[in-house]
Amino acid sequence: MTPPQESRAMDVDEELGSLAIVPRTVSPHLDALGEKAKDYARNARSQNTRRAYESDWQQFSSWLRRQGFPVAPPDPQTVGLYLAACADGTGRMTAMSVASLERRLSGIAWHYRQLGQPLDTQDRHIATVLAGIRRAHGRPPVQKEAIFADDLLAMLATLDNDLRGLRDRAILAIGFAGGLRRSEIVGLDCGSGQSEDGTGWIEIFGAAKGAGAAKDEGRDASSAENEGGSDVSRAAKEGGLLLTINGKTGWREVEIGRGSSALTCPIAMLETWMRLGRVADGPLFRRVTKKNTGVTSERLTDKHVARLVQKTALAAGIRGDLNEGERKLAFSGHSLRAGLASSAKIEEAHVQRHLGHASAEMTRRYQRKRDRFKVNLTRAAGL
Repeated sequence: MTPPQESRAMDVDEELGSLAIVPRTVSPHLDALGEKAKDYARNARSQNTRRAYESDWQQFSSWLRRQGFPVAPPDPQTVGLYLAACADGTGRMTAMSVASLERRLSGIAWHYRQLGQPLDTQDRHIATVLAGIRRAHGRPPVQKEAIFADDLLAMLATLDNDLRGLRDRAILAIGFAGGLRRSEIVGLDCGSGQSEDGTGWIEIFGAAKGAGAAKDEGRDASSAENEGGSDVSRAAKEGGLLLTINGKTGWREVEIGRGSSALTCPIAMLETWMRLGRVADGPLFRRVTKKNTGVTSERLTDKHVARLVQKTALAAGIRGDLNEGERKLAFSGHSLRAGLASSAKIEEAHVQRHLGHASAEMTRRYQRKRDRFKVNLTRAAGL
């Protein structure tokens, strides 16, 4: 048994392994249930969250060792000192933003819960210090640059026409049109229940008709409107892409319609990738072999999306007024999501539902361009 004063950082899997332990002498059936309970406990947080929490714990436990403090039991006063050190960047510490500090506190508290020794984050030694840090160092969140439709087309044009390029085109286009988080993009499977680590799946309805599919049959927008509802029936006939995703706010469905041209249609790009990459089962977006001649069974990580957005944005010359370092920091996977939220000229409620936001206020944070001052309370009040 690990003594409470042991200062080494315990591995997360070891701690989770201590949960729901069933005596081996009871029955094989209960042993199997115990292992299943451990699997569920590991899946209580996403892989990215667990990885971040483990890093938080390692940083915290290393600081405790350097100061000569024991790891357990949790001491709110010691945690308060640690928060102050992180905020000011004292010693070997690098000054952290308030948001990062709050996340680190969550990781520390989560780790202590796994040890069966909960940390009271509302204790005055923690809550008061954190409130002071927020007041002294709090700043509006730094927003990533939004990628708009024209930007996206320029980024797509920088990619090659090989397997890797076809895959990356589909990633960017689906990520933009779906307003997806980078973890949601790489978590997609070709169908339901096809992998253990998948967080969603796709369904394709209808078939693309090539370039100009949305303008076919010799009908323009005005004639479709005069026919009364034919535009709706046409959309149903053309079909689209339905994503079922288990995101941060729970399960949601995301509908992506077909584009006006096969050259700009996200679904056409996805179908091309799946056909030429021979991807029909399991992870949707996978690694391509080094020689670019085949596709492996290994799922891409969400970091690939972030790197892809940064690389193609730089290659396309977006925000050329910034230097290369600033431009690289200006873009991330969230740039696709912000671009859709800022570009879609529809009711805000539709955008909120599409992005899976719990509140309209969160959706507005993603809208880099919107009609500010449209509601003028000054004039409405008589001034």
